[in-house]
Amino acid sequence: MSLRDGPLDLKAPLIWTASIAVIIAGVLGVAILVGDRRQTLQIQAYSATRDAMATVAAPVGGVMSAPVRWTGGGMSAIRAYIDAISLDAQLRAQNAELQRDRDAEIALLNENARLRTLLGMKTDPPIPTASGEVVLDSHGPFANSRLINVGVERQVAIGNPVISEHGVVGRIVGVSRGASRVLLLTDIASRTPVLVARTNARAILTGDGGANPSLAYLRGDAPVREGDRILTSGDGGLFPRGLPVGVAVKGLDGAWRVRLDSDFAPIDFVQVLLFKDFAQLVDQKALAQNAPPPLPPAQVAAIKSLEAPKAATPIGPAAASPSEASADVADKAKPAGKAAKPTSAKHPNPKPQVEP
Repeated sequence: MSLRDGPLDLKAPLIWTASIAVIIAGVLGVAILVGDRRQTLQIQAYSATRDAMATVAAPVGGVMSAPVRWTGGGMSAIRAYIDAISLDAQLRAQNAELQRDRDAEIALLNENARLRTLLGMKTDPPIPTASGEVVLDSHGPFANSRLINVGVERQVAIGNPVISEHGVVGRIVGVSRGASRVLLLTDIASRTPVLVARTNARAILTGDGGANPSLAYLRGDAPVREGDRILTSGDGGLFPRGLPVGVAVKGLDGAWRVRLDSDFAPIDFVQVLLFKDFAQLVDQKALAQNAPPPLPPAQVAAIKSLEAPKAATPIGPAAASPSEASADVADKAKPAGKAAKPTSAKHPNPKPQVEP
């Protein structure tokens, strides 16, 4: 027998239980829906309120923050200006230092180039040199000289020629330990034998206190013309031959003068040629020991042909005359037994002989 067929009827409680469950589920669903909707509405209301506040606060905040922004911008500009001033001072100091370094580098390059040029000046044959620097400049209405920082410790002697990187400067006229005096070519007491390279004409370069010394004692027809190179001639053994002196120019007075090569740059660095005379340029011992070269056969034959007649000529008193030679032959032809009568020498005034 089933429950339905039993004395208890359970159908009504089941219906009510299901109905209550449905109602509770519906209430819960409605509550959930309503709660979710409420939250959505709250979020929307909050978003709207927030947007409204932002809309209202944006202009106000912009107005209120403008002074702050302006103050911050001003402070930033002031800091940038101060930094720019400091950086400008640093750059100016660096620029000044770089300019000093550049000037020093240019000066060193020029000095190096001048020293290389000076050391590159060689004589033929080579002559020992002593390099020095000008330490004092002496000028006057007629006197022109320089004091250099080399002396007897470097074997410098009076009369030694002095050259710069361009040409002849002068010669040594005074020497001591650590210093020497150079008489320039322009000094009134300077006299230097020179030659014209084109014509080989000789002259004396004469200083007169001016910038361009004159050419004196020129000989020949048109021995010099404008632009001719003037070199040392070596005459008198004062200077080696061929050192550059300058260029011939026509003076305002009509005389020939020389524009000196040494005037192309300040006379700061010089070389003293340790030159005494031409005998020092050769090895005297080697020259004395070397035997002379043999003569060519033609010259030997010519000398022998000249010496043969001299060998046939009698050596001693003058040769006898032909008459005396014939008399000697006659005496030799006489018999040996008969002695020849002595012949007395003829005298212009013979004395008479007195008999006893």
